[in-house]
Amino acid sequence: MLFRIGLNKIILISFAILLVGCSKDDEQAPSLEDGKSMVIADLAGDTKASMAEGIDGKEQRDFYTFLFNLESKRQIWLRPESDSTVMQTDKWDLAFSGPYNSIVSINNATQQDNPGYGGPAAKTGIVLLRQSYESVTTAPSDAEFDNNNLVSIGQADNEQSPGWYAYNSSTHVMRPYTNRTYVLRLPDGKFAKLELFSVYKGNPPAVTDMFWPAPYLTFRYFVQQDGSKNLKTN
Repeated sequence: MLFRIGLNKIILISFAILLVGCSKDDEQAPSLEDGKSMVIADLAGDTKASMAEGIDGKEQRDFYTFLFNLESKRQIWLRPESDSTVMQTDKWDLAFSGPYNSIVSINNATQQDNPGYGGPAAKTGIVLLRQSYESVTTAPSDAEFDNNNLVSIGQADNEQSPGWYAYNSSTHVMRPYTNRTYVLRLPDGKFAKLELFSVYKGNPPAVTDMFWPAPYLTFRYFVQQDGSKNLKTN
């Protein structure tokens, strides 16, 4: 009888653990959709490049840069020299470069290290608002853009840095900062807001494996089509 009671307890406990495990597996990450913003999930960057040697299917070299048009969602690669003809144009809004395509730059004609240097996009810029994406409802003033020289965001060395992610040199894993919304003044004069989530495939809530498939970028943005500063999305 004692054995039967003990066995029943073990079965009940095991079943409870199984239920908890199943409920955790069934949990889904919060939806990024809000009915107005464009969500880009797992946009493949230069998946053949690697920062280290000896990685299967990859080669150790710099990551190829690609350009991105927010309206058409067109991805334009800058691999051969001939691709550079599109750089000094207004046909793109953002460039993704550097390690794992994690450095995001707005098309800008005035910054020498910008792919758009010397082109027509002279009045573009980025303003960081340390707020949640949903709470950003209005673009900053033109004066704030004019007095701000931020045109690229990438690794943040500390909390004060405008970058969008922190890099752990021990685990070699990137972690995005929360409550960092980037307001953009685009080449066509329109305003947009941008939130960046991950360079890892599937946008996992936590990454502990430095060999997790990357770069696969997940981000969302909203472009105000009427030219106003209204960025409300909820």
